[in-house]
Amino acid sequence: MNRRAGPVAAKPRKNERFTPDPARWRILIVLLTSLFMSLIGVSIVNVVLPSMQNALHATQSDIQWVLSGYALMFGVVLVSAGRAGDIMGRGGLFLIGTGIFTLSSIAAGLAPDATWLNVARFLQGLGSGLLSPQGIGMIQQYFRGAERGRAFGYLGTVVGFSVAIGPVLGGVLIHLGGPEIGWRLTFLVNVPIGIATIFLGLFWFPRPLFTSAGNATHSSSQASSLVRALDPVGSTLLGLTVLAFLFPFMEFRSSAWTWLLLPAGLVLAYVWIYWERRYARLGGSPMVDLDIFRVSSFTNGTLIMTLYFLGMTSVWVLVALYVQMGTGRTAFEAGLFGVPAALLSAYAAAWAGKRVMRYGRRIVIYGLLLALLGLALSILVAFLHEKGLVSIWWLLLTLSFVGLAQGSVISPNQALTLADVPLNYAGSSGAIMQTGQRIGTSIGIAVITAATFASLDASSSWAIAVMVGFGVVILVVFLTLLVAIKDLYDRG
Repeated sequence: MNRRAGPVAAKPRKNERFTPDPARWRILIVLLTSLFMSLIGVSIVNVVLPSMQNALHATQSDIQWVLSGYALMFGVVLVSAGRAGDIMGRGGLFLIGTGIFTLSSIAAGLAPDATWLNVARFLQGLGSGLLSPQGIGMIQQYFRGAERGRAFGYLGTVVGFSVAIGPVLGGVLIHLGGPEIGWRLTFLVNVPIGIATIFLGLFWFPRPLFTSAGNATHSSSQASSLVRALDPVGSTLLGLTVLAFLFPFMEFRSSAWTWLLLPAGLVLAYVWIYWERRYARLGGSPMVDLDIFRVSSFTNGTLIMTLYFLGMTSVWVLVALYVQMGTGRTAFEAGLFGVPAALLSAYAAAWAGKRVMRYGRRIVIYGLLLALLGLALSILVAFLHEKGLVSIWWLLLTLSFVGLAQGSVISPNQALTLADVPLNYAGSSGAIMQTGQRIGTSIGIAVITAATFASLDASSSWAIAVMVGFGVVILVVFLTLLVAIKDLYDRG
């Protein structure tokens, strides 16, 4: 009987020969440079929104879409871009994504009004959505074993530094350029980084940048095969599904009607799954081969990542609100509360990356325990500060445990989640994991901040409100810990 081989069947054997590419560390430098640029582009914007709004005479809705538009476009294109890289060649699409991000940064920096700025932010999200899954896929492609863990560890270090440096750099640029020019510099600072990345990629990336499958100029039959491999129907359905799930949580304050998109998203998800299975039965190459979810390490790791981001991303939103609105500190002071945690996250990611293949899921479990400890101690600081017994600056210490947790969870979990994924699905599988992050982040921020403000209305105390918010985060992190323990058990 003729049966189609899914990705589980295509999983590489443990004794498969692998010859490391001599240029792999130079390739990693290019990947991390561009990813650092896109991550800085996210963290730096948060601190310049007031200046941006005043300079462009923008409405609150306009400014909200500066954040939401980027996040929506990024989440919608991730999986399709990852699959396109698997088929057409990751290096070429990575450089195209970097180019789009760089050009849209110029457009954002020169924006004459809010509409122009938001279009540029959508394009930035497109560029970031193109390059990000290629970066994850190329780390899997060029690294194996302990080296792959180290590479993901360096990626975690870049994430930590970008989170720490972004808000501080934004404040410095506002100071140097003033409220009219400073916010524009936060976009334009990406341009030299993007240009350098493209030049280095053109010199250092292996040739060809695109595979033969991506070269549709030879014949119409090749073009047709390429279109079938990209699965345009599946890509469209999944993009609409992600949009339906993300949009209500980004626009829930504007209209209650947006919540109707959630049941529509469930219907779209069902249709997408039906299509992918049918497309595979007909001999097509589905955008996501659903057999990949039979790999327990991938399924568990994706769920861990989704739950972790659902809870932990809200921590820094709550800290910023509490420190400024609850204790009267400035925005710059609020940004300082996250710097030690971000730097420790960068260190922990590098440390864990070198050891993840030795200790496996245990590193992630210990990281989640550190997160629970940091959150519990932060609740204690808020309580004692309310009583006038301790300074709010003790949060610098308690949030440091959260930073160590971030470095011990995110990058090691990426390495463990994708370890058993076949290389021909490396980009799309990594993008599925990142899509879980985006959905988790959007839902978590909406739900946890809503619970925090509801507590504030009931108690009129910011300390009680932030303790309730942190309490909800603890429940989500505890669920994440249970999944991590299950994965450890599944691995024997």
